[in-house]
Amino acid sequence: MELFPLALTIAGLCLFEIISSIDNAIINAEVLSTMGQRARRWFLLWGLLFAVAVVRGLLPWLIVWASAPSLGPIGALTATFSNDPKIKEVIEMASPLLLVGGGTFLIFLFFHWLFLETKNYGLKAEKFFHYHGVWFYAVVSILLTIIVWFSIQKHPFMAFGAVVGSTAFFITHGFKQNAEQQEQRLMGSGMSDLSKIFYLEVIDATFSIDGVLGAFAFTLSVPLIILGNGLGAFILREMTVSNIEKIKKYSYLKNGAMYSILFLGTIMLLDSFGFGIPSWISPVTTFGVVGYFFMKSKKEMK
Repeated sequence: MELFPLALTIAGLCLFEIISSIDNAIINAEVLSTMGQRARRWFLLWGLLFAVAVVRGLLPWLIVWASAPSLGPIGALTATFSNDPKIKEVIEMASPLLLVGGGTFLIFLFFHWLFLETKNYGLKAEKFFHYHGVWFYAVVSILLTIIVWFSIQKHPFMAFGAVVGSTAFFITHGFKQNAEQQEQRLMGSGMSDLSKIFYLEVIDATFSIDGVLGAFAFTLSVPLIILGNGLGAFILREMTVSNIEKIKKYSYLKNGAMYSILFLGTIMLLDSFGFGIPSWISPVTTFGVVGYFFMKSKKEMK
């Protein structure tokens, strides 16, 4: 990969990791405010290493390995840098399964936000959809049926991938809901700092799934995903301590994150069906969408 596309991909991964984890950062900041200085430093240092090395490192590697088990554990890590035609063929055969599952997950995530989650209305249509939130389950059920129908005609394993993506969404959504409900209990409880650290790590692992799956819309290279997402996680941890209150003032950053998720999910689905979307589309789209809602937030602040 040439230098500029490589830098663009890493920058896009970093930005997407930051904006997709804003909710996680806010929960972290609130809970950290109830902890001692030593526990905060421990979480920000060793917790960061765990978040990058284990969660954002292990998860994409496992996903690629599960999608193409014939590669083996080492092959799954290095396959995207290999010039071996046989390895490239295995990656190309496995990628539709991975992309259709990730795309389904991300699109479900967007529609859940659009229909059911409390939000600052960045676009006029958002209020309409939120008012008709009861339609969320009908919309995603119909959407899954359509994706599975077309996937079966292309390859049965793609249909399985779409179902896995929808299942992963509902499982992780349940964990997220529980995390948000437990935040208030953590704030007022006598739970030890060590217990809070472990709980925050579980929350971080749950929230990181969005960023990891979305990363495959940028690249299938596990090392690049680890680098881009890891850099984003580092920046986000720093902002958790120093600038979280300022970040909260940007009312529409979450909107930008969710529309980015919609576009990335759509790109993954189109790629899985062989449309061949250029690799630069994902980072450019992410920067454009987030930039628009960032400027909209800044304008409202003024």
